[in-house]
Amino acid sequence: MSAAGSPEGDVPPRGPVRPSGLLDVLGVASVVLDAEGRIVLWSPQAEELFGYPAQEALGQYAARIMIHDQHLDLVVKLFADVMDTGQSWAGAFPIRRKDGTTRLVEFRNMRLLDDQGDVYALGLCADQSTVRQVERDVALSTRMISQSPIGLGVLDTDLRYVSVNAALEQLNGIPAEQHIGRTIRELLPGIDVDAMESVMREVLRTGRPLIDQRLVGRTPAHPDEDRAWSVSLYRLEDTRGTVLGLAGMAVDVTESYRSGLEAEAARRRLALVADASTRIGTTLELERTAHELAGVAVPELADIAAVDLLDAVVKGRRSSLGPAEPAVIRALAVQAHDAPEALLAVDPPGRVARYGPDRLITECVRNGQPVMVPQVKDEDLPRIARSPEGAELLGRAGVHSYLAVPLIARGEVLGALDLKRTHNPLPFGEDDLLLARELAARAAVQIDNARWYQNARDAALTLQRSLLPSHPPVTGGLEVASRYQPAEATSEVGGDWFDVIPLEGRKTALVVGDVMGSGITAAATMGRLRTATNTLASLDLDPAQVLEHLDRSTAGLDQAIATCVYAVHDPHLRQCRIANAGHLPPVRIRAGHPPELLDLPTGVPLGVGGVAFSTTTVGLGPGDRLVFYTDGLVETRRHPLDERLGTLLSLLQGPDRPLEEVCDHLLRALHEPDNSDDVALLIARATTPA
Repeated sequence: MSAAGSPEGDVPPRGPVRPSGLLDVLGVASVVLDAEGRIVLWSPQAEELFGYPAQEALGQYAARIMIHDQHLDLVVKLFADVMDTGQSWAGAFPIRRKDGTTRLVEFRNMRLLDDQGDVYALGLCADQSTVRQVERDVALSTRMISQSPIGLGVLDTDLRYVSVNAALEQLNGIPAEQHIGRTIRELLPGIDVDAMESVMREVLRTGRPLIDQRLVGRTPAHPDEDRAWSVSLYRLEDTRGTVLGLAGMAVDVTESYRSGLEAEAARRRLALVADASTRIGTTLELERTAHELAGVAVPELADIAAVDLLDAVVKGRRSSLGPAEPAVIRALAVQAHDAPEALLAVDPPGRVARYGPDRLITECVRNGQPVMVPQVKDEDLPRIARSPEGAELLGRAGVHSYLAVPLIARGEVLGALDLKRTHNPLPFGEDDLLLARELAARAAVQIDNARWYQNARDAALTLQRSLLPSHPPVTGGLEVASRYQPAEATSEVGGDWFDVIPLEGRKTALVVGDVMGSGITAAATMGRLRTATNTLASLDLDPAQVLEHLDRSTAGLDQAIATCVYAVHDPHLRQCRIANAGHLPPVRIRAGHPPELLDLPTGVPLGVGGVAFSTTTVGLGPGDRLVFYTDGLVETRRHPLDERLGTLLSLLQGPDRPLEEVCDHLLRALHEPDNSDDVALLIARATTPA
C-alpha cells in the first residue's frame, strides 16, 4: 500500500504521514468563541480570510468585527441556538472583512465543552467560491469517471487498485469491489503482467506519462480470445508533490488491432508472392526448383514444407489415380523451421513412398483439390503420415494444423505442396489457403518446365555418354585417363567430346573437341564428327589433313561449328604431331621442366572454312604427359582466361601422380558449380616402347 494506507486497507498507518494538500486548497480557518461570543482562538487562516491579525481579533466580540450590522440579530440568534441546544449549524454567510469588503463564507459551527464544564463555540470557515470550485471539480471528476466509456482505474504506489469505473469493470469482466486492494497480477494473469508492471513502476518513478501503449492478452471478460487495448498511465500527485499513485486509462482497440494484423498479413502475403516470383524457378533443375518452393513456404507460411511429385510424373508419364489406388510419390524437397521430430516423420528427398488411398495427400493429388485440417486431432495424424511411426512423431512434434495443395500445370496434377504447423500457434485459414494455392500455381509451372527439361537433358546426356569412347587405360605407347562432366549451373548437356583411336604401328590418335551449342542437337553433331574423325584417322592422314576433311564435312550440318585438337602419337619416334582448329592449346608436362602450354597455330573452328590448317611436331618421350581439355574447364565469367590457364599449369606442377587422380583433382579445383559449360578432359602419358 501507499504511505496513506496499510496492506490490509483498514489498519492505521505506522509512523508520520505527510498531510494532504486539500485543506490547504480550501484554506479552512478556525475560530473559537467563549460563551459570551468573544474570540479566544484565531488561526492564521482566519487572519487571511477576515483580514484581522490575531492581536486585533483576540478578545473582541466576533459579531462586532465580522458581521454587518443588518445581520447582527440573526447571528446572535444562531449563536444562542448552537450554545443552548448543542446543535451544529452549517451554511453560507456574508462576512465583513477588516478592509470593509464583504465575502461569502461557508461556515460549520458547533459547540465545544472542556474538562471544566465551560462551553465554547468552534467555527470552521472557508471562502465559499473556493469551496464551490472544489465541489465542482470533484463532481465533474466523479461524473466523468463513472460515465466515461473509457476504462479508468486508480492504483496506489504499491500498484493495488483504489478505484475503478464501470467501463473498466466491463473490460476486465471483474466487479469493481473485487478490484479494490488487489494487483493486476492477481486479477489479470492472461496479459503480460511483468511488462505491464515494469512500465507502471517507471511512470511512478519518473513521472513521465505513458501514452497509447498497445497491450494484448485475455481477461475474464473474454477468456477464449485475445483482445487488444490502448493503455495510458499518469502519475498522481497532490499539491505538495506527494506521489499518490497512478491513474490508468484503457480503451478496447481489438477491431483496429485485428484490422492491422489483417493488413499486415495481406502485405506479407503480397511480399511472399513477389519473393516467390524471384526465388522459384531460377534454374531448370527439378530438385532445385522444388527446394526453392519449400524455402519460400518456410517459415512464413508453415513450419514444415514438403514438395512431393507423383513418381510417374517425374518419369515423364501422365498419372491418374482411381478411388482405391495408392499414390506412389517421390519426395523432392523438405524444409523445416525448428521441428526436428516432425522432420523425421516426412520422407527425405529422393525417396519414393506409397501412400494409401485413405491418406490426405493421396486425396489431394487424386482430386486435384486442397485438403485442409485447421485443428489436427489425434485421429487425423494417421491420415497425414505415411506410417504409424510417422504419425507418432508428428504428434510428439506438436503438429496442430495441416494443409496440402495440389501442384497443377497445364491441366495435369504433378504432385502436392504439403504444409504443417508446429510452432506457429495459428491454425491454417482461408487466407493461408489462398496464399498456398498461389505459390503452388506459380511453382507448378516452373516444376513442370524443369521436369520436361530434365527429361530432355537426361536423354541428351544418355546420348552424349553413349557416343563417348570406352577406351582401355593403355593404348599403344600411351597410358590414358579421361573424364566427361556435364554443366552444373544450367543442367545443359553440351557437345564436348574426346576420343582415343589406336592406329597401325602402335601409334595413337588423341582427339578433344567442342561443338558450339547444347542439348540433343549438339550431342548429335558431336556424334557425327566423332564418327567422321574415326574414319579419317584409319587412313593415317596428317593431322592437318584430318581437320581439313572434318571442316568440309561440317558444311552439310546445320549451324555446326566446333573446335578441335587432333594429335597422333608415335612411340618409336617419341614425338606427337598436332593440329588445332580454334581450340585451347594442350599442356605438355616433362620431368625437370615446368608445365607448358604448347605453342600451336590456333587455326579456325571447324565449319568456318576457307583457312588452311597446319601440323606441329612436339617431342614426347617416356614419362612425358599431354593434357587435352575443353574450355569449360578453365573459362569463367569472373576471371580472365590467362589467369585460369595459369591456375591450370600450377595445378599440374609437382611430382608425377596417377592420371585418374590428376583428372579428379583438376575437375574439383577448376570446374566451378556455377559454370555453364560441360567439360571433356583427356590426359595421356607416354610409356617406354616394348
